[in-house]
Amino acid sequence: MKEDVIKLRELTGAGVMECKRALESAGGDFKKAEELIRASNAARAETKKERKTGAGFLYSYIHNKRVGVLLEMRCETDFVVQSDPFQTLTHEIALHIAAMGPETVEELLTQPFVKDESITVNDLIKQLIGKVGENSKVERFCRFEL
Repeated sequence: MKEDVIKLRELTGAGVMECKRALESAGGDFKKAEELIRASNAARAETKKERKTGAGFLYSYIHNKRVGVLLEMRCETDFVVQSDPFQTLTHEIALHIAAMGPETVEELLTQPFVKDESITVNDLIKQLIGKVGENSKVERFCRFEL
């Protein structure tokens, strides 16, 4: 059970106790526990979606000197902006934009994530919200390609 808790935590980013409770609720079924955590993150994100995102930063990514992305990510506080989960997610979304070329934020959010097509970019953001406890969003982006 301990190994499953660790594996579930690494996969979902949820806390140890949340993973343990999910596994107990799922009767040890790993897939069901993962679904419970994802549903919990989605519910948590839904409650926070109206909160103002006054902090954020611009992130730039250049791929092979041929594709460039400038991404504006937002969250509620500077503390979260500086956190590893927020920084990592921002990088992952910039990579996704470079690879998949969405034209609008709405299109971006509904696309299957390039590194794991079983989830959307919006699901990734909901996972982050569940982990850091703050509303986070893609404000805008631009993509350039030679």
